[in-house]
Amino acid sequence: MRPLKQAIYSSRTADKFVVRLPDGMRERIAEVARNHHRSMNSEIIARLEQSLIQEGALGEELSMRLDSPELSLHERELLQRFRQLSHRQQNALVSLIAHDAEMAADAT
Repeated sequence: MRPLKQAIYSSRTADKFVVRLPDGMRERIAEVARNHHRSMNSEIIARLEQSLIQEGALGEELSMRLDSPELSLHERELLQRFRQLSHRQQNALVSLIAHDAEMAADAT
């Protein structure tokens, strides 16, 4: 029996929300995003997630602890190694995995 396919993020199916930015903020976000080697969207999402995690407003799935009993040994190791990477390396790895998942989905 084949495992069920997991949903893959797609910009076509993602929720969209228009935000009105004050003068100059778009340029500042673009500059920070370039410095972090991210798209503006990724930069905004990362900052929103971090803010919500700090406030405790996001579910546990985004602030998973290494000692969580829900993690397998391999997941713990991956998470620990991922957290040791620079933001640039994390973004590159996530992009690579997302691209590979999209290619695999297109092949089926």
